[in-house]
Amino acid sequence: MRVAYQWVDKASDILNNKIGLDAAGVKQSYQELLTEMSQQKQKAGTLSTAIDNFIKTTHNYWSGLFHCYEIEDFPRTNNDLEHAFGMLRHHQRRCTDRKVAPSSLVIRGSVKLACAIATKLHSFTASDLAQVDIHTWLELRSQLKKHHKARIEQYRFRRDPKGYLANL
Repeated sequence: MRVAYQWVDKASDILNNKIGLDAAGVKQSYQELLTEMSQQKQKAGTLSTAIDNFIKTTHNYWSGLFHCYEIEDFPRTNNDLEHAFGMLRHHQRRCTDRKVAPSSLVIRGSVKLACAIATKLHSFTASDLAQVDIHTWLELRSQLKKHHKARIEQYRFRRDPKGYLANL
């Protein structure tokens, strides 16, 4: 039974990646551990069914399990990701003096979240911002305008459905 706890500790160590392996290295180390666990699960005694469940669940999530190691400073857990969203909501409340996030967060949330994370990691200068590809920026602005227009149309429909449909 003790060996099962050692495997879980080893899995935690591999996923914490304190030695700084790349995504392929973490994936390989974790696969080796899973192979060891499946071959020697009888050593876990009464926890062998839990080992089977652990291996099955890991394989179910395998395709998305190691993306966080491919991108530097990418949130590894749901808690880390929730912290990023919480940070954005906190800043939005401070900027707007509202208790709830503004509706613009729905439209521009992807941009605002990326900006919030990027500015946390790096302080940008005017020369950094001047190097932005203007075509990509214009395309993004166009997409945001489409979303904004759709939100306005939804508001108009909710306010006066008959009048909205008559204008179509």
